[in-house]
Amino acid sequence: MTQPLLPDDDRELLAAFKEESTRERAFTQIIKKYQEKLYWHVRRMVVNHDDANDILQNVFIKVWNYLDNFREESNLYTWLYRIATNESLTFIEKEKKRASLSLSDHESGLSNKLQAEKGFDANKLEWKLQQAIQSLPEKQRTVFLLRYYDEMPYEKMSEVLETSTGALKASYHHAVKKVEEFLKQD
Repeated sequence: MTQPLLPDDDRELLAAFKEESTRERAFTQIIKKYQEKLYWHVRRMVVNHDDANDILQNVFIKVWNYLDNFREESNLYTWLYRIATNESLTFIEKEKKRASLSLSDHESGLSNKLQAEKGFDANKLEWKLQQAIQSLPEKQRTVFLLRYYDEMPYEKMSEVLETSTGALKASYHHAVKKVEEFLKQD
């Protein structure tokens, strides 16, 4: 007995999206397949739940508008992560400009958002790890999040962030050292 193609297979979803009669259903399936992964990726970058939801909504609006132009030169997953990463970084930059804060002030702002989250307990290791991550410079934080939480290979990360794998490995190495040092502090 042969199994039918899964309705959430990326090639099938892309083909269905191109057909006017199945476009909305295909898009709904894409959202169902990737929404949670993208949400947590964005949430780790911006910390705040409401901000993450707003950014994710913008991501899916862009996906809806540009999916017809997707050239399939990378995986759909990689393309979606690139959009989510860029939207998150754009949001962070707008927040910095809006608040007219220096980078270090902005990073302490992220830490303050983290501390305001429901259930925050600075003594718990998971919260201390989040504080350590938020203390990283933006590029190192992004690389650390993609590698540590999403277990994204450097090659995929290179596509998402459009930089060399060597630079990513160096950024991740420095980020890990900084996180380790932060976690050793009392």
